[in-house]
Amino acid sequence: MREFLDDANAHRDDGYGRAQHHVKLDLPKRFYAEVGVGTAPGGFAVTLDGRTPKTPGHKPVIVPHADLAALMAAEWAAQTTHVNPETMPVTRLINSAVEAGDQRVAALAAEILKFAGNDLLLYRADAPRELVAAQEAVWDEALVRLARTYDIRFQPTIGIVHQSQPEATLMRLGTVLADVTLFEAVALTSLTGITGSGLLSIGYRAGLFTPDEMWTAAHVDEDFNFRLWGEVEEATERRLKRRRDYDAAVAVLRVLGVGQAGTA
Repeated sequence: MREFLDDANAHRDDGYGRAQHHVKLDLPKRFYAEVGVGTAPGGFAVTLDGRTPKTPGHKPVIVPHADLAALMAAEWAAQTTHVNPETMPVTRLINSAVEAGDQRVAALAAEILKFAGNDLLLYRADAPRELVAAQEAVWDEALVRLARTYDIRFQPTIGIVHQSQPEATLMRLGTVLADVTLFEAVALTSLTGITGSGLLSIGYRAGLFTPDEMWTAAHVDEDFNFRLWGEVEEATERRLKRRRDYDAAVAVLRVLGVGQAGTA
């Protein structure tokens, strides 16, 4: 959310169109002609005129699956006169993973678990009645799937005052994430940040939710406000950006074989 607020403040006085023009001028020009996928020590990599691109921290971007490199290659190939990282969500996600390294996996899993312990699905509105009903219809079903799958229980609450979840529940969810791998952990952390829910991310990993079910659950409140007040252009633009990053994380997980089982 912070980047959205910062972006809004940056464009407040000079107008969105002019700001975008300035951003475009600052983008690097496309510096390559041919894009491909090749083998590299330890895996696969995008090739730009035969050379492997690096992260902003100058680490070679090498991934464990050719299809993962192909996703990035498609983004590199889609660049026209300039290279715009905003239109390369998979590449940005993979760069983050490469920069983090395996030593960050435990911390990423802990971040997902932290969200799960204070989760979007557990904090309910007390009014209006239509919103309460919408939350119950979608979120209760999600919690039931998780509870049945992992033999755990939750303690939802009304309002925003913190409600601790059963220690046994958090410990069980921690064991569920114990075998998460680097690229998987980064993609799941991205989904968690976008949706505000570690529980949805954990459930998606287990095949309990489809991508559309997860997206719908994450936007119950926002969709209610849209129905009540109508859509606001800035909010719609932010949502489209979130969806682009969301779809990128889902695409990475699909290549890794995560979350393909559909609903349980």
